[in-house]
Amino acid sequence: MPRAGLNTDRVVAEAAELADEVGLDQLTLAALAARLGVRQPSLYKHVASIDALQRLISMRGKAELADVLGRAAIGRARDDALVAMAHAWRGWALAHPGRYQAAERGAAPGDAEHEEVSRRTITVLVAVMDGYGLDGDDAVDAIRAYRAALHGFVSLEANYGFAFRADVDRSFDRLVRALVRALSTWSDASEPGRQVPA
Repeated sequence: MPRAGLNTDRVVAEAAELADEVGLDQLTLAALAARLGVRQPSLYKHVASIDALQRLISMRGKAELADVLGRAAIGRARDDALVAMAHAWRGWALAHPGRYQAAERGAAPGDAEHEEVSRRTITVLVAVMDGYGLDGDDAVDAIRAYRAALHGFVSLEANYGFAFRADVDRSFDRLVRALVRALSTWSDASEPGRQVPA
């Protein structure tokens, strides 16, 4: 039986849920149509193709992650904000693996709408890096390092990449503490010839 009130937002919301359940790479328009109780051609009123749908899931995921990080950082600064955001990032990514995978895809060149949504997460990170006195290229480098470390960890965890018996939470906590220490001296490392304290 077709669901009442089908619109683009609902299609994308259901697609994001389905992607979380089966994996983004396994998401098909046929499976989505079956979930929604409609024929596949009905979806084309709302999304032009699977690529268009994945773009919309990516944008939704980026907006959600930005909100999650913003809530984690609010009222906090520097180390406290970085730690809270890291745990919020991991929690959201593991709870929403399909949309997280979509959210990590970059916007296509010239896709201004997607680029604007992409900047929301970066804006939160820029504000936190400002608390360390980081701006310009120093901030860009710091944000890239932070994102890469968290993304690498949660991606490996989500894909069962940690085979050793050691506690994964403990490993994550140590990674986050290492990131905090690194970022507290980040601007020192940008000065040629200056030794960073051990």
